[in-house]
Order: sequence, then structure tokens, then C-alpha cells
Amino acid sequence: MSAVGKTFAPVTYAVGREKVREYARAVGETNPLYFDPDSARAAGHRDVVAPPMFATVYTSPAISPAFADPEVGMDFARMVHGAQEFAWGPLVVAGDEITTEVEVADISERGGVGFYVFESRSDSQDGERVCTGTWTCVVRRG
Repeated sequence: MSAVGKTFAPVTYAVGREKVREYARAVGETNPLYFDPDSARAAGHRDVVAPPMFATVYTSPAISPAFADPEVGMDFARMVHGAQEFAWGPLVVAGDEITTEVEVADISERGGVGFYVFESRSDSQDGERVCTGTWTCVVRRG
């Protein structure tokens, strides 16, 4: 039975101000919108803004079970990151609660190499799609 189309239970991530700041520091960001609530509010946001790639933080708790699911059958020890694409919607800010659902979009094999494609869909507490991600994992066989 193929796991293509399998959807995993949604996971909600509460975006914290300090987590946004820590992430921004870790990736070398300097934009005050990512650190200073007053600057963020002056720019029209409720709180500090998460850098776009913060999506990897709030999607990780949702996609990890998909990677390890026995029905998917991905050998994580032989997996390498193949590709990652994101389409962003409204900005994520501290205080948001982001719910992410993950689906197995495709599983295929070419030249003895497995390709596992997952789609993540992340929505804010207001029901707005803040990010759609496509994650491609490549798994060496044998």
C-alpha cells in the first residue's frame, strides 16, 4: 500500500518572541523588525516578525513524524536533503499560533534512488495560509 496521500495529524506551534529573536540571531539577521517590538509595531505589526525561513521551526514538529512513519518507509539513515521550496502568505509574528499539516505528496524511485516528497500547509490562528512547503528527500538504496 502506498503512503502517497497520507496526511498526518496537524501540529500547532506557538510562536514566541524570544524564539524569533534566537532564530534571527542564529541566521545572522539584523533587521530590527525581528528583534524590537517597538520597531515592529511602528511598521504595522503586532509584535516582532519572524524571518521567512522561520517556517522550518514551526513546521519541524509536524514533518518529523512523516519522515519516521513506517508506512512511508523512508530510511532516514540514508536520507539526504534534496530540495525545499516555500510559498509564503502573511507574515508570522510573535504571538501567532501556527498549525501545520503534512501530506505525502509523492514517492518514486529513479536509478536506484528513492525520492520522497512531502507538502506542509501552515495556517495561522486566523485561518490564513502563512506557508506552503515542498520538502524533497533523497534516499540512497542498498
